[in-house]
Amino acid sequence: MNKILRRVFTIIPAILLQALWLYLLFSVLAPWAPAISFLLSVMAFLLVLYIITKREESTYKVVWLLLILTFPLPGSLLYLIFGNKRTTKPLRKKLAGARPLPPDAADTAPVYEQLDGQDKRIAQTFRTVEKMTGFAPHPNRSATYYPLGDDMFPVMLRELEKAEKFIFVEYFIVEDGLMWGSMVDIMARKAAQGVDVRVLYDDLGSISTYSWKNAEKLRQKGIRIAPFNPLVFVKGTLNCRDHRKMLVIDGKVAFSGGVNLADEYINKVERFGHWKDIGFRLTGEAVDNYTRMFATFWNAFAFDPVPDEFLAPPALPAADRQAQDGCVLSYYDSPLGEDAVSNELFIDLLSQAREYAWFFTPYLMPGDALTDAFVRAARRGVDVRIIMPGVPDKKLVYRMGRSFYPVLLEAGVKIYEYTPGFVHAKASIVDGVVGTVGTVNLDYRSLFLHFENNSLFYNASLLDSLKADFLATQEKCRERTTDNIEKGFGRWLIDGVLRIFVPLC
Repeated sequence: MNKILRRVFTIIPAILLQALWLYLLFSVLAPWAPAISFLLSVMAFLLVLYIITKREESTYKVVWLLLILTFPLPGSLLYLIFGNKRTTKPLRKKLAGARPLPPDAADTAPVYEQLDGQDKRIAQTFRTVEKMTGFAPHPNRSATYYPLGDDMFPVMLRELEKAEKFIFVEYFIVEDGLMWGSMVDIMARKAAQGVDVRVLYDDLGSISTYSWKNAEKLRQKGIRIAPFNPLVFVKGTLNCRDHRKMLVIDGKVAFSGGVNLADEYINKVERFGHWKDIGFRLTGEAVDNYTRMFATFWNAFAFDPVPDEFLAPPALPAADRQAQDGCVLSYYDSPLGEDAVSNELFIDLLSQAREYAWFFTPYLMPGDALTDAFVRAARRGVDVRIIMPGVPDKKLVYRMGRSFYPVLLEAGVKIYEYTPGFVHAKASIVDGVVGTVGTVNLDYRSLFLHFENNSLFYNASLLDSLKADFLATQEKCRERTTDNIEKGFGRWLIDGVLRIFVPLC
């Protein structure tokens, strides 16, 4: 609570500055008020033109246009601070300078040769993602799917025990408890043995669960730790949070998915009923992408860069080089670029779907383009399904998500709500041959404002496990239809108002 209060106090100067301006405008500057009002109107008009001509999600534009046209001065100031990507230039520069050089691009030739031979349309998708992110596809040597955080957690502990060189930990939420305490015990022991252990956590995501005092205790155990994009004052990068989740060990093994490092994610603490989350374990060359993702962010926000020797992928045994289970491309989404990679990817996958396209998501607040992609796929006969929570963690956000139900249901999209509790899983599977597992929710914040990580799998057996889990989870859901959702003018009015604020939530 004290940490939250300290951060709230950082907003006070901005509020006082706005109050001071209003006082000056209506007292000292009163004689010139008409001229000032005209000047502000012109500036607001130019800002509106700028927003309209930007290549950006239309829903996001509408919110800012509405705010600026209704309240020109505060609306313009808020946009220039929080809504304009130009204010993120320092963060962009910091990350660009910290990014390790990628491995030789020629290494991807065998993967693309295989993809081109199997499905040129899928090959185009992989090339597009690589072009937008700079991360290359790899042969998938081994990928294990976990239908619950409960299942993945003991495997994470076993792999931590095997660490010989380094352990990289990066999560949105870290909270003391059984899960984190068990990991810290092993990591502290490994650090004493000379293993390089580094922890990166999001400062705002862990604002109520992990403090500077907690971090200092970790340092005393020999574990390096740093917060991502620390919130020391209100700034334009406030919304650019590190929502990524990864555990990388020796460059040989990586874990990712929706699971954060808190006890509700492994159902040791009950919050919002049964916690349904998923994750996966990756081995082989594909782990290199996760190693580099972590190194980029660590080098940007910590003072001791990741040694270059850790960035050299470990040699694979001959037997492992022969094994291949499809291919995988792991990447991270950035709100700092022009392309919303995962948003574009989901639209692309829906456009390719012939039989079915199924999605797990805890939040459903897509932009116009992605909503249209869902609608178009369903209308042409694709079996489109979305599994959502039955018990919400944030009631207002959940209500906003339900405002999208009517248009999707009327188009033929099937929506299911998990009755035992909360779904935190983020995944997609299309026609059983291509799919994603990662940290990306189907909401505006995740698709456009956060840093996320995602893994795109093709022809991997992991997708069979994902499909089986989706069907098993669906059996525990209630289906929402046009007959059992709220209707009427009141619902329409509330939904309309809520939709205005979707890009801000």
